[in-house]
Amino acid sequence: MINRPDYIEAIEPFIDKPLVKILAGVRRCGKSTIFEMLKEEFLRRGISEDHIISKRYTEMDIPENITAKQMYDELVEAMQGKGHCYLLLDEIQEIDGWEKAVNSLLEGADADIYVTGSNSKLMSSEISTYLTGRYVSIPVYTLSFKEYLDFKAGSTLSRRELLEEYIRFGGFPIIALSEYDEQSAYQIVNGIYHTVVSRDIVKRHRINKQDLFDRVVKYIIENMGKTFSANSISTFLKSEHRKVSVESIYNYLRWLEQAFIIYPCERYDLQGKSILKTQEKYYLSDVSLKYALLGYNRKMLDGAMENIVFLELKRRGYDVFIGKNDTKEIDFVATRRDEKIYVQVCVQIPATSDREVGNLMEIRDHYPKYVVTLNEMDTGIENGIKIVHLVDFLLAETW
Repeated sequence: MINRPDYIEAIEPFIDKPLVKILAGVRRCGKSTIFEMLKEEFLRRGISEDHIISKRYTEMDIPENITAKQMYDELVEAMQGKGHCYLLLDEIQEIDGWEKAVNSLLEGADADIYVTGSNSKLMSSEISTYLTGRYVSIPVYTLSFKEYLDFKAGSTLSRRELLEEYIRFGGFPIIALSEYDEQSAYQIVNGIYHTVVSRDIVKRHRINKQDLFDRVVKYIIENMGKTFSANSISTFLKSEHRKVSVESIYNYLRWLEQAFIIYPCERYDLQGKSILKTQEKYYLSDVSLKYALLGYNRKMLDGAMENIVFLELKRRGYDVFIGKNDTKEIDFVATRRDEKIYVQVCVQIPATSDREVGNLMEIRDHYPKYVVTLNEMDTGIENGIKIVHLVDFLLAETW
């Protein structure tokens, strides 16, 4: 097992606090491994192994239609006579009404509770109803480039070569742990995607016209990092003689978001200091999802870089927006409490355009401004704007 210490660090302040710790992210992003790491941390602290109760609700030995009440009773029985216990409940969204059971355990049992799931409904208003102010959400993402290097510690490749591999293969831990060729890697990612779609979306939401749903998803993935609307998708599909309502498209977007296939990125008006409700963009939970569905070609590189930078900002706890400054666009405006950074992303800075640097120069505040590029020859500082290689941006301790 290769450790991902950033997650233990994120959980650590909440250990033994009367809060449910919710770890949520796309399937196969490593949540179960984080639970293994957490168990090791408990053992290191001297907690007896029989006081750590782990349950994975996708295992074959769990009854298929187990109720929340049965789950509750089973856990209470497992804790009987042991005193303070630690509950690690993996993929809990498989149990209808789990939040009521967890709330009862929180109130009536001597337990420190941790749950994982692959559906963002774990962080929705339904949970707030039962766990008002008594839960903390810790999002889990696929591997950062820093983590990818840890997974590849035995590799003879240089950092730059490993970056190329990371851009091509993405950050699913199962891919990083082995040496797959491109076809095999994308085959595995394709399997992850279809599990999410068939089990977490099509089956759960009873989608009858899966071919239409698949076409909408393909359009969304083809247009990652570009602005589009439900109306524009509907109009495009009409041109292919396919009919799907705008309301259905909104539902599809919401369900993809809930399953962590996509993340929304809203537009922020830098002059009016307000979030705009139109023309948001979407990014994938991992760039490899796009290649697995559409194949890889070099024209995708700009979008892949943007996606990687977006996820890195999210991993570090930033709220991320597209910046609108009058008629100019900033790729990302990222805020975290009283911090803010501006980021432009490009494979290389065009010799005939000053868009990347020029758009940032028009912002008159003193927050850090970056252009992130893949071209070594472009790096440096121009008018106070840092032009950095993607490797250096992803591995920087702070920005």
